[in-house]
Amino acid sequence: MADSEVKKDLEYSGYSKSAFPDEKNEFAPSYGDSDNLSLGPDNSEYHTLGFWTRNGLTLESFKRRRGPVGSLNATMKPRHLHMIAIGGSIGAGLFVGSGSALSNGGPAALLIAFGIIGIMIFNVVYALGELAVMFPVSGGFYTYSTRFIDPSWGFAMGWNYVLQWAVVLPLELTVAGLTVEYWNANVTVAAWITIFWLAIIVINVFGTLGYAEEEFWSSLLKLAAIVIFMLIGIVLCAGGGPAGGKYDQYWGAGAFYNPGGFANGFKGLCAVFVTAAFAFSGTELVGLAAAEAANPAKALPSAIKQVFWRITLFYILALLFVGLLVEHTDERLLGSGLSDSQASPFVIAAKDAGLIGFDSFMNVVILVSVISIGNSAVYGGSRTLTALAEQGYAPKFFAYIDKSGRPLFSTIFILAFSPIAYVGLSASGVTVFAWLLALSGLAALFTWGSICLAHIRFRKAWAYHGHTLDEIPFQALFGVYGSWIGLILVFLVLVAQFAVALYPLGGAEPSANAFFQAYLALPVVLVCWAGGFFWKRVGWLRTAQMDVNTNRRVVDWERINGEKQRVAAMPAWRRIIYRIF
Repeated sequence: MADSEVKKDLEYSGYSKSAFPDEKNEFAPSYGDSDNLSLGPDNSEYHTLGFWTRNGLTLESFKRRRGPVGSLNATMKPRHLHMIAIGGSIGAGLFVGSGSALSNGGPAALLIAFGIIGIMIFNVVYALGELAVMFPVSGGFYTYSTRFIDPSWGFAMGWNYVLQWAVVLPLELTVAGLTVEYWNANVTVAAWITIFWLAIIVINVFGTLGYAEEEFWSSLLKLAAIVIFMLIGIVLCAGGGPAGGKYDQYWGAGAFYNPGGFANGFKGLCAVFVTAAFAFSGTELVGLAAAEAANPAKALPSAIKQVFWRITLFYILALLFVGLLVEHTDERLLGSGLSDSQASPFVIAAKDAGLIGFDSFMNVVILVSVISIGNSAVYGGSRTLTALAEQGYAPKFFAYIDKSGRPLFSTIFILAFSPIAYVGLSASGVTVFAWLLALSGLAALFTWGSICLAHIRFRKAWAYHGHTLDEIPFQALFGVYGSWIGLILVFLVLVAQFAVALYPLGGAEPSANAFFQAYLALPVVLVCWAGGFFWKRVGWLRTAQMDVNTNRRVVDWERINGEKQRVAAMPAWRRIIYRIF
């Protein structure tokens, strides 16, 4: 296709000339007010409102906010972003789903799979951090796919992300209801689902700060619980458990030798990947939340660096002790999936230790965690849906933002999926939920792969338009090579899951039903991609078409260069610590 034809297609699809044209960049996608290099939330009206209206507690707060499109609040503090980065998405995937993963793959496979997904996530989050600091747009990652890959693919990724969280919300509500059965099975689970649904609604009435504060305190509890579990794990492995109990003598790494480190061989390892991906889902929310931070250019890089500790300390080390303390042949792990907290290896280890009340404490942590993830589902889904509406990829009424900064109709849309949790309690509910899980299970992998590819394409366009790496204020730790590693790992995990979907564990015969329950996300993404193409009529963007200037953040280079000089003057060991923290 000739350049003139491509330009015509771009203009027809709502694209315009860059605000900063040069000889190489003749035309490029426009992402809003092209005169505004530092796109960010406009809080001018917000700060003139009364306390009750700002916090969404008056009828006035529900009226439409005046100001530019996408004018969300910039009220998140650095402590919020740090906790969202470290513990925001720790939930049922780690505390409960690790049980079925341990049963399917064994303790060694558990560590290998989570380690590989951890390496992938590490590079994904750094790539996202670089893009988010450069282009602080509301709606986050899907817009980078639209800008640097293909608008049709961006459409698919946006709706894929919305559907992922819309499905996760009723799942987490069901898990929360079932968790309470650990103490009292006399009250119907439906009643608990209703209570937790109302709790999430109340949190979202307070908008951005409601989400941020809930995530801060729940993350503190989750991280404290994991540290306590690991400390107790050290004592139990050394034989310091109560007299007459399972761990009253040296235990060590016995479970790795008997019954062994692996279950079901290589296929068992492949089966663990999707659980690990689900457990890490939501890590990317820190990039989404950055759009509502008071000073994202300062707070986001520091928060991104915390992901390293989250992966190594709060996932890998915690699962190491899970594998040391609980045998993968333990029948209590069978069929645990993501719904039965009693099959959580954390709870099983606590019960076997004979420590009175410790199992109940871990269940409280699981309960708080799943409610936290449900809240994250509303936040992530609603903000992405609002961004889709602003870009013309969803009905315009979803772009409605009220005076307290809430994307009102988008939030209501995601919350409306909650009653699906009641369907899961019926006789056919298990089948319904299996299909819903199939939709969300692999969705995160497509999102992560798109972030890595968008970063690779951005770097290529950045160099093409005559820029240097020195002009990027926050750079991914391993640069474009890290994104290539992340993208390749995403592809390999998808291949591994394809093999498990085709030939399930246990020697079951291949079937279309089993395949699509494990791989439903792929056809859904492809259908959305095709729909986006037929709607917008714009495909893969060539390097010359990618805009690296519009809505780029204004950078205080004097301050940044001063900081670089300060770091360069540090001893080598301090520079290493600075890079990590």
